[in-house]
Amino acid sequence: MPAEHPTAPPLRDPDGFAVFYEQQFDNVLGFVTRRVDSPHLAADLTADIFVAALENAHTYDTRRGAPAAWVYGISRNVISAHFRGSAREQHAVARIAGRRLLDDQDLSAIEGRIDAARAARQMAAAHAALPDPLREVLDLVALDGLTTREAAQALGIGSAAARVRLHRARKALRSAQQTRTDHREAVLEATQ
Repeated sequence: MPAEHPTAPPLRDPDGFAVFYEQQFDNVLGFVTRRVDSPHLAADLTADIFVAALENAHTYDTRRGAPAAWVYGISRNVISAHFRGSAREQHAVARIAGRRLLDDQDLSAIEGRIDAARAARQMAAAHAALPDPLREVLDLVALDGLTTREAAQALGIGSAAARVRLHRARKALRSAQQTRTDHREAVLEATQ
């Protein structure tokens, strides 16, 4: 559960970063498990996100928004970079680094989070046809619970552009849902 007053990522204070880590861990792991279905990959990406946050703590600017939006922006970049990587690079890295060790309790907890997020992944599959700019705003608002303003900050766009993209994404999803409903009803009628 997030703290009432989230701590900004400190520049050179390991104890302060530990507080930041504790406050943001559930949000980051939730962000990751809504996007991947492997507990090992979820653990690796979550660790990579906090390493990137620690390395980039100097880039956090309190005037630009909340620490959660900042770390969601980093999360998005780390996950995007992971999925953009070629299969050959991923295979080579896996051979060199192997899997980070998880005990049975860690593995079970991450699998539980992945199972709980399965419905969100299925919903994400339904909007896979959306253009990336629309999908990115929709994911940050609908899946991750950011405000439109925070999503705009995480994406590096203006609030008005984020609102327009969110409106277009929702409209496209409603249209696609109606098409699927109409098709399903037609199939049911044809089989009766």
